[in-house]
Amino acid sequence: MAGSGAIACGLAATAAHHGPVLLLARSRDSAERARATVEKTLSKLGAEIDPEHVEVVTDPAELGVATFVVEAVVEDIDVKSQLLGELDALLGERAILASTTSSLSVAELARASGRPDRFVGLHVFNPVTRMQLVELIFPDSASEETRTRALTLCETFEKVPVEVPDVPGFVVNRLLFPYLFSAVRLVEETGMSAGDVDTCMRLGAGHPMGPLALLDLVGLDVSKAIGETIGAEIPPRVGQLVAEGALGRKSGRGFHTYENARS
Repeated sequence: MAGSGAIACGLAATAAHHGPVLLLARSRDSAERARATVEKTLSKLGAEIDPEHVEVVTDPAELGVATFVVEAVVEDIDVKSQLLGELDALLGERAILASTTSSLSVAELARASGRPDRFVGLHVFNPVTRMQLVELIFPDSASEETRTRALTLCETFEKVPVEVPDVPGFVVNRLLFPYLFSAVRLVEETGMSAGDVDTCMRLGAGHPMGPLALLDLVGLDVSKAIGETIGAEIPPRVGQLVAEGALGRKSGRGFHTYENARS
């Protein structure tokens, strides 16, 4: 696992049920936060899994022994492409590289990886330990072995893989974010509170979470990036909050205010 954020830690906790996991963090501080997050996640699950099954490292070379590496860093094509290229140089010939991108071109990432025949988009959803769906996106260059191993990995993790086309936003985000942004525009136009809009959609439409709370969970910076990628109109309030550093749950404030945000 290359990354130390919510998705990477969620995947690591999920994978820990099935074998040892290496998680690559960029610094000692990031490694400590990631280790604490994984331990907390496993504890919440009530899992009888030793947290030591997840080894957090800071030296990329330690991933060289891996046969399946999932990149889960910031949703930025340049950052992902650079990391994928670095990982390619470290991995064995048969190792598969995957990206957890939620909206970027998998074909472009596959080319950047240096191993387009052994590459797959593995779009998981937060919180990873609870959400069952995995959108699988294969570049045209992916081998049959890559397809089989990616499907097997998802099934081993007790997820439901659905192969989707390599279009901006894939299926879920392509359909979801125009709806989420329309909720923001409703708040802008009417002055309704985020809480009231969320209550209407939870109780009236049966959604487990309201649209503004969901934007906060995803992260307003990530939501803005996804909106730009899929060509959706981004409401001014989203950009304003991002500029203020109010990114949602992870910063303690977005459309709602949260306690115990990650420092």
